[in-house]
Amino acid sequence: MFASASATPAGKAITLKSRDEIEIMAEANRIVAEVLSILQRTVEPGITTYDLDRIAEEHCQKRNAVPAFKGYRGFPGSLCVSVNEEVVHGIPSRKRKLRKGDIVSVDFGTFYKGYYGDSAITIAVGRIDALKQKLLRVTEESLTKAIEQVQIGNRVVDIAAAVQDHVERNGFSVVRQFVGHGIGTELHEGPEIPNFVQEGTSPRLQEGMVLAIEPMVNIGTHQVKVLRDGWTVITADKKPSAHFEHSVAVTGDGPLILSSRDGIT
Repeated sequence: MFASASATPAGKAITLKSRDEIEIMAEANRIVAEVLSILQRTVEPGITTYDLDRIAEEHCQKRNAVPAFKGYRGFPGSLCVSVNEEVVHGIPSRKRKLRKGDIVSVDFGTFYKGYYGDSAITIAVGRIDALKQKLLRVTEESLTKAIEQVQIGNRVVDIAAAVQDHVERNGFSVVRQFVGHGIGTELHEGPEIPNFVQEGTSPRLQEGMVLAIEPMVNIGTHQVKVLRDGWTVITADKKPSAHFEHSVAVTGDGPLILSSRDGIT
């Protein structure tokens, strides 16, 4: 969450976590994964985005964690809920009801025992059209391909290239104004994790880094704009967008997906 804006000053520290720290981060992310699994089962036509926010916050508190996003830089909700052309950072609303055929991106974070967890998924509301189905599939596939590049000695650009190549070969575009990030005792740490290849040097991946990798993929243009509420990011052409995210640790055994939903019912 809170996909970093590319305009954010560079130079945030890259921190390497110990095995014990990564275990705590796995606990924090397990709570996030539980929340997203609950929301995936709960989303249906007629539910409000505020209802989803309330469900997320209540489960988080039951697990003795703190919703990471509530109050962060003034954000008013616990959950980012972004519908259709909304890319990220959508504000929960009692007035916004989901409708059949919508897609809704839900992004949630926790603060637990001094460490952050962060993950996101995009959910179909009832039956959606074939193009939206493809958008969700390709975006999630691009995240999988990005995670495959999380190997000691690779560079951040390898992650970016994996996302961009898969997305563009399938006829979609990657958002460039907002990017992923490192995560740990702060919600946003170094390095930034773009979903497209940039010129210049790229940090090498080291054991103990934890990365929030989050492709944001649009059906149309990659360009976006921020609404007057100061938070909600939408596509410039108002075509749909999807967002998937995992927090992933760099280990000697390859990528460790801390926010995996496998085995959660």
